[in-house]
Amino acid sequence: MRNKELVREALEARKQSYCPYSGFAVGAALLCGDGTVFRGCNIENAAYPATNCAERTAMFKAVSEGNTDFRAIAIVGGPKGKEPKDFCAPCGVCRQVMAEFCDPETFRIVLMNGDGEIRDYLLKELLPLGFTGKALEK
Repeated sequence: MRNKELVREALEARKQSYCPYSGFAVGAALLCGDGTVFRGCNIENAAYPATNCAERTAMFKAVSEGNTDFRAIAIVGGPKGKEPKDFCAPCGVCRQVMAEFCDPETFRIVLMNGDGEIRDYLLKELLPLGFTGKALEK
């Protein structure tokens, strides 16, 4: 799947965002090795720590459906009801969840701004020296 197609899926996911507190709507589309795409949106809660980001929503949906072969994720975000303006990079918690399931050498993070410019990063670029389960091996 091309980056533009994956971004389109993320834009569709963003339409479902529940963001009554921040007003910042995010959508994500996670591409798996078998070609399946899992969409996710941010879901806010009055108790802020209970909020879930779009990226984690997509990843948790995939895991709950038995798919952990993640290849790429597209993320778009901006004020609800408006077109995304700036690049919307994943937060630190989402990067950590990506590190749990994804190969930092090959997993791609695809971002698009309001001008339609697409940037493609490897996880290792956005989370250098990431903490993984390897650190816990005995």
